[in-house]
Amino acid sequence: MPSGAQGRGRLTRSAEFDAVYRRGRSASSRHLVAYAFPNDAEEARLGVAVSRKVGGAVVRNKLKRQLREAFAALPEPPGRVDVVLVARPGLDAAVDQQGFDWLVAEIGELVGQSAQAAAA
Repeated sequence: MPSGAQGRGRLTRSAEFDAVYRRGRSASSRHLVAYAFPNDAEEARLGVAVSRKVGGAVVRNKLKRQLREAFAALPEPPGRVDVVLVARPGLDAAVDQQGFDWLVAEIGELVGQSAQAAAA
């Protein structure tokens, strides 16, 4: 697959995740960690990591979908940055309790902090 054919602004390869982890900047909260690193693409690209510690396959897949939807729903999407969101245990319960709007706000705050630190 050509490098530009990833579609929908996603990080898919392990090397892309590793580059963001190693060279990017992070911001964290109780339930989520966001890593950001400037890229050369026209738009922000998102990678999502949800380990088995967070829950079973159904829970992990639901969280990945919610994280992608919340990132897409950001009122001010970050530009030209690769972002990796890492879910921590308890995120599924927090989203169920506090709602999707809370998740959008949480992601917006963490991505903003990490992207700002990466640009500096």
